[in-house]
Amino acid sequence: MDRVEGQKNAGSSPYPPIEPFDRRMMDVGDGHRIYVEQCGHPQGLPVVVLHGGPGGGCSPGMRRFFDPATYRVILFDQRGCGRSRPHASVEANTTWHLVADIERIRTALGIDSWIVFGGSWGATLALVYAQAHPERVRHLVLRGVFLMTEGELCWFYGGGAGAFWPDRWAEFVRPIPAAEHDDLIAAYHRRLFCGDLETEIRFARPWARWENALASVDQVALFGEGSADYTRAFARLENHYFLNRGFLEEDGQIFRDLPRIAEIPATIVQGRFDMICPPISAWTLARQLPRCDLRMVPGAGHALSEPGITRELLRVMDDLRG
Repeated sequence: MDRVEGQKNAGSSPYPPIEPFDRRMMDVGDGHRIYVEQCGHPQGLPVVVLHGGPGGGCSPGMRRFFDPATYRVILFDQRGCGRSRPHASVEANTTWHLVADIERIRTALGIDSWIVFGGSWGATLALVYAQAHPERVRHLVLRGVFLMTEGELCWFYGGGAGAFWPDRWAEFVRPIPAAEHDDLIAAYHRRLFCGDLETEIRFARPWARWENALASVDQVALFGEGSADYTRAFARLENHYFLNRGFLEEDGQIFRDLPRIAEIPATIVQGRFDMICPPISAWTLARQLPRCDLRMVPGAGHALSEPGITRELLRVMDDLRG
């Protein structure tokens, strides 16, 4: 989860806007080419940034959490979104393809190990990557934790969050016939992948609006309506991953495999009033990771750009400079 397009920059960041010193399109096979950029210090402490969604893409604002004199920051658009191509494609697009892509990037850039920084779906991907390659992860920095469990999906697409936002929930379910309300992910899937571009865009908009409406605790939309291309890619990719439960082997797989990353230090920044990814996931995860520091941010919701979230992430990354 987590939209990116139109997201504000980290307004309270002490660091000036920085431009990448390296941009490239990387062929990762299966017909996919992904956009990769590096910014900051070329010989600095490496950190890879995993964006949310799936399908959110990375943005310039994500560079502002890192001291450019200290960090070598690597950002990339995951398969099918942002500047990666083919756009909105779900072919050969699973969690395991993305884990392999992260390793390809690390190897291509000559990095032995790095800090892994991810929020929302990016936190899911960070954890799965770390469990697959624990020797490559120096520290996990997670925000707005999402663990791709049935309970989390039921909360957001089964009416749990809708009990707090009944007006927004009504808008989300309105385009779907009542007979299909028992599985809204599947109902939207049929329309987002119907093959008619106009129909796919028409149903992508309410899918994206529902998440957008709940991103910030102050109820002010952080994202504009978004271009049709962006919104369609975001909705299709997110729906594809959620329909397939993240392509994990079983519900709760991340918890099952936590022993693999027990020795990796982790810091979690979690909004106390996150309506998209409720704090219970972050709290439960932190209790089972021996070297985890959970920082609950009062008065904050889900969005990366919320002032309290921004301040705490900046503090975390400043502390990790050593």
